[in-house]
Amino acid sequence: MTDTIHHFAYGEDHLTAGIAIKIANGKTKGIISETSREKIKRSRQIVENIVEKGDPVYGINTGFGPLCTTKISKEETNILQSNILQSHSVGVGEPIDSEIAKLMMILKVQSLSQGYSGIAEGTLDRILWHIDNDAIPIVPCQGSVGASGDLAPLSHLFLPLIGLGKVVYQGNVITTAELFKATGLESIDLGPKEGLALINGTQFIAAHAVQVVAKLHNCLAHADIIGAMMIEGLQGSVKPFFKELHQLRPFKGNIHVASRIKSLLKGSEIMEDHIDCDRVQDPYSLRCMPQVHGSSRNAWLHLKELLEVELNSVTDNPIIISEDLTISGGSFHGQPLAMAIDYACLAASELGNISDRRIYLALEGNSPGVPKLLMKDTGINSGYMILQYTTAALASENKGLCFPSSADSIPTSLGQEDHVSMGSIGGRKALRVIENVEKILAIELLTAAQAFEFRKPLKSGIILDEVHKIIREHVSFADKDRVFADDIEKGIQIVKNKTIVDIATKISEKENLSLETEFSGELEVY
Repeated sequence: MTDTIHHFAYGEDHLTAGIAIKIANGKTKGIISETSREKIKRSRQIVENIVEKGDPVYGINTGFGPLCTTKISKEETNILQSNILQSHSVGVGEPIDSEIAKLMMILKVQSLSQGYSGIAEGTLDRILWHIDNDAIPIVPCQGSVGASGDLAPLSHLFLPLIGLGKVVYQGNVITTAELFKATGLESIDLGPKEGLALINGTQFIAAHAVQVVAKLHNCLAHADIIGAMMIEGLQGSVKPFFKELHQLRPFKGNIHVASRIKSLLKGSEIMEDHIDCDRVQDPYSLRCMPQVHGSSRNAWLHLKELLEVELNSVTDNPIIISEDLTISGGSFHGQPLAMAIDYACLAASELGNISDRRIYLALEGNSPGVPKLLMKDTGINSGYMILQYTTAALASENKGLCFPSSADSIPTSLGQEDHVSMGSIGGRKALRVIENVEKILAIELLTAAQAFEFRKPLKSGIILDEVHKIIREHVSFADKDRVFADDIEKGIQIVKNKTIVDIATKISEKENLSLETEFSGELEVY
C-alpha cells in the first residue's frame, strides 16, 4: 500500500512553508494547472510583442543595472539572457544544502507561474523536471546581498537550463553535460526577459526562511516539553503556568506555552509531593518559560506570516502587467523577510540561552534529592559538569551571530542598487543559530532526564513519563562518567527526528489532555 500523493497547483494554490517542504520531500507533487498555463502564455506573448515593437523596456531589450540605458537589438535579446546567467554566476563558498536548492526551484516556479514574468512554458516545465527527478543544481552559499533579487545563487541554480553548472543527481555530483548525456535532455534557448526573470527574486532568502520556520518550530515544541521535564526534576512550581496569571498579560505566545506546560505537568505525583514546601519562587529559567519561550513563539509566528505572503508573491522585475504597462519596481528587495529573519534568529538564540541556564541550575545541587552535577558519586566522577561547558560555548556563539544582517547595507551595481537587505546572510546565519539550539536542547534533554530519574518512585503525568521512557530507550541513566559525546549525539537525533514531540502529541490527543490552545492553529507549520 502506497501513500496518496497530493497535488499542488503552482500559481493557483496557496503555498506555505509546510507545503513547500512536502513538495521537496516528494510527499506532494507540484503541477502547473491549465489556468496558470494560460496566464504564463499570455505574459510570454506580451514580452514577444514588446520585442517586435522595439520600444525600450528594462531587461527585455536593454542592459541590466547601470547598463539600463543601453539598447539591445532584437537579434541580441536572446544572447543577453544567456549571458546574464553566466555573468551573474559569481557565488563562492560551500554549496547550500540540496533541500534548500530544491526549495528555491519550488518557490521560483510558484512566483513565475502567476503570469507576470514573461517566462516561457517550456522553461518552467524543465525546472519541474529538475524538481521531480531530483536533479538539484549546485549553488554556492555566498554572494547574494539580498536585493535586486538573490542574483548570484539564482544564476547558479539555473545554469543547468543552458547546459552549464553542476547538479546532484542520483547521489553524485556531475556536470550538466553528464546529466544531459544520461537523460537525453538538451539545453534551452532562453528568450527575451527569461534570464532576468529567473535570477531576479528572493527565493534564496525565502528558501532559508522556510527551513527557519520548520526547524525553529521544532525547537519551540521541544523546549516546552524538555523544560517541563526539568521542572519535574528540580521540583519547580506549577503556579507560574496558571491561566489566571497569563490572562492578565495576554500575549498569545505566553498563553500558549503556559497552557502546554501546565498540561504536561497534569496528574504529576512529583508536583503533589512538594505542594506545601516552603520555597516561595523558582529561578527565572523555570518560572519565566511562558514569557521567554512565548516571546520566541511570537517572533516565529511573525516570520511565518510574512513568509507566506512572500511565497505567494511575484518578486522579479520588471513586472509584466499588460503590453502597455510594464513596471520596473523593487519587489525583488529582500527587506520584508530580512528583518523578520533577524528577529527569528534572536528568538532562537534566546531559546538556547534559557535552556543553558536550566542546565546550569540542574547541576548546582540545590534541589532536594538531586545531587550536585547530577551524579551521586562525584569526585572520582565529574558527572554532567562539562556538558554545560558545551552549552555555554554554543550559547555564546549564538550571541555573536545575533547581530542583525539587515542593519547593514553596502551599495552595489555602481550605485544603482544603493540599498540592499543582506537577508541572504541573515537566513544562513539563522539556520546556524538554530542548529546550535538543537544541540543545546539535546543536552538539556539529557540533564532533565537525569534529574527526573531521581524523583522515582514518584511518577509524573502520563505524557512526561512516556517521554522519559522513550529517552531511556536511546540513552541510559548515568551513574558514572562515560563518553558523553555519544549521549549528546543521540540526544541531537531525538530532537531532529521529533521523537518526543510526536509521542507527546499522540498521547495528548488520545487522553484529551489538550497540549494545544487556540493559538496552536496559527502555530502549525503545515
